[in-house]
Amino acid sequence: MTCPVHSAPTALAPEWLVVPDDPDDLAEGVWPESAHRDADGALVLGGVPVGDLVRSYGTPVLVIDEGEVRRRATALRDAFEKAAATHGTSVRIYYAGKAFLCTTVARWMAEERLGVDVCTGGELQVALGAAVEPSRIGFHGNNKSVAELERAVEAGVGTIIIDSAIEIERLAAITARTGAVQRVMLRVNSGVHAETHDFLATAHEDQKFGLPLADAAAVVARIRELPGLEFVGLHCHIGSQIFGSAGFRESASRLLDLHAVLLADGPVPQLNLGGGFGIAYTRVDDPAPVRELAEGIVGAIAEGCAARGIEVPALSFEPGRSIIGNAGVTLYEIGTIKDVVLEGGSRRYLSVDGGMSDNARTALYGAQFSARLASRDGDGEPVLSRVVGKHCESGDIVVDHEYLPADAAPGDLLAVPATGAYCAPLSNNYNHVPRPPIVAVRDGAARVIVRGETVADLLSRDAGIWEPESGSETSQTSEGER
Repeated sequence: MTCPVHSAPTALAPEWLVVPDDPDDLAEGVWPESAHRDADGALVLGGVPVGDLVRSYGTPVLVIDEGEVRRRATALRDAFEKAAATHGTSVRIYYAGKAFLCTTVARWMAEERLGVDVCTGGELQVALGAAVEPSRIGFHGNNKSVAELERAVEAGVGTIIIDSAIEIERLAAITARTGAVQRVMLRVNSGVHAETHDFLATAHEDQKFGLPLADAAAVVARIRELPGLEFVGLHCHIGSQIFGSAGFRESASRLLDLHAVLLADGPVPQLNLGGGFGIAYTRVDDPAPVRELAEGIVGAIAEGCAARGIEVPALSFEPGRSIIGNAGVTLYEIGTIKDVVLEGGSRRYLSVDGGMSDNARTALYGAQFSARLASRDGDGEPVLSRVVGKHCESGDIVVDHEYLPADAAPGDLLAVPATGAYCAPLSNNYNHVPRPPIVAVRDGAARVIVRGETVADLLSRDAGIWEPESGSETSQTSEGER
């Protein structure tokens, strides 16, 4: 027996959550441009009905709209190139691979004339495995190992972003031994704290990335002393999910003060302001259009350079989420439903066959997502709902607050948009749940770009697994390795 639920706003719903006139609508800007409902009310992504996707790949499945990725990458590149040309300089856009990286996506970025930003040896190998030109790779990381630095130098990575004074000496030892000359930037903290979650803000002083502005001049002087290192500029990243240009403008102003000082002792040809451009996860999110961002940020840099009497340097930016985020939609099947009456209202819980193993962002950051029935049109009034996963964890929430049709039922497909960024990279095997496949769609065709896992895959790593046939444990570890 279920409890009554009502569509009227209650104390359980946040102020920003609006009761929709149509709980089946697809909010513009949240979903890929290709997303629509067919004559039967089923969701279509990249020209492929979700029913076809689920029959082929099961649920959960992360669907990436290739056309949306390419469209956003091109729009962002073109907007910044136009803004840079207006002010007599050039720009390079690096795709931030940490948002989501596989060899297929890396190839898309290269084909759209973007570089690729990596932050671990693993990400570097993915980019190289996709045949991304090494000179168009930037290598980040606050704790790059010697082996990772050696691989980057050997591969001819275009720019290594130095994150600490220790890293300078490690890199200098490698270049001295190999005879290479490595281009480097220095990551600094501008002190600008973007309007974002504390865990996502990366330019205030009390955190692990970069060096304080006050220390940068001395560190750059040390870099310039070393024949194997070529200093090419400053780097700063102020955070993620930023909707406007104000934070970037202020950060640029502070960096340009340092940039002007450094010019007295040598060239500073580049300035990298990182990424962090926000996207719409819900209908109330309102990120600035990319053209507005580009014009505002580049214009502020040009004004700052003019005020200081210096040339506008070559610019670079590292967006990730704003390219891939809204291109991703995760499909689930609803399993169980329960209604809970609480003081101040009631809420419906819909459990799906995934959860924090494929989307940890709600648990980590309190992130908000949207959801819609995907296999059909809903019927009945919108009901305040919470989409939860199957894990043995009370924080296993996929969509914290949403209105869904009253007739949502077990077996229905549910779609959660804007899951292209940071969901797959943060995925895990909590409760021994396999990670889902990732499927690209475009022009009515679908293909797997990352294979899904099976329970057998998980057990293959268990060194104590029991083999019934032999009646003994098996191990891939030799006596000499124990």
